[in-house]
Amino acid sequence: MIENKKDLKEYIKEDLHYNNLNNSFLNRFFNLKCKYYINLRKLEYYINCKKRIRCFFSYIKHKRLELKTGWFISPNTCGKGLFIAHIGPVRLNNKVVIGEYCKIHTCVNIGEKDGTPTIGNHVYIGPGAKLFGPIKIADNIAIGANAVVNKSFLEMGISIAGVPAKKISDKGNKY
Repeated sequence: MIENKKDLKEYIKEDLHYNNLNNSFLNRFFNLKCKYYINLRKLEYYINCKKRIRCFFSYIKHKRLELKTGWFISPNTCGKGLFIAHIGPVRLNNKVVIGEYCKIHTCVNIGEKDGTPTIGNHVYIGPGAKLFGPIKIADNIAIGANAVVNKSFLEMGISIAGVPAKKISDKGNKY
């Protein structure tokens, strides 16, 4: 959680580094992904530090960037090093807890049904995956394309896929 300027700089640096972006003026001005990551982290900072006026304007910018990118991510849901592969639909419920250095592909939907999903660190979520319910996903797990995850997977470093998802391999996400 971003609680001060030092945390804000660290989160932005890690997000951009993990996405092979730099914090140059051109990227901040022209690159949609770069703008989204920076604004998301600033919005989190303004919310957590109760900077109401800046929060208001950052929230408006966040909503506009959501419409442009298709990424509907609530503040304070993702750890540092967030990686979203492509511009396209990604929807995360506002109560989701996602760890650090997670890779999310397009058409991913993580929702709440009778509980909050918790996703560990270094998790790869393939295109079209759906995760919902009071589930817990351990660290270093790879979730296959179009998987429907509706139960917890607490074993670290495995691959899961299918409808409904089940363990398919002992090879997890190699970050």
